[in-house]
Amino acid sequence: MYKNDKVIRRYSEPFKLKILEELTTGKLNKYQLGKAYGINPTTINEWIKKYNRKDLMNTRITVKTKDEITRIKELQKEIEQLKKLLLKKDMDAM
Repeated sequence: MYKNDKVIRRYSEPFKLKILEELTTGKLNKYQLGKAYGINPTTINEWIKKYNRKDLMNTRITVKTKDEITRIKELQKEIEQLKKLLLKKDMDAM
């Protein structure tokens, strides 16, 4: 075997669809499926894109309570006030 000899794996269409079907059931996630079948999770992501199965892609959901939203708004107002005070102080120093 030569240094540059690499094993190139080709997966059949039915195999790819089987993996996506197993992912759909939700029993195993991409990493677990990858480990079970010896597939890199990024390869599974490519199959998801290829077969337009965006429902299987990871999504990030941020859940905030009204208290958190109110607190964030208060902090943003405070930041703006502090910026104005800092600007005023710099102007007075000149």
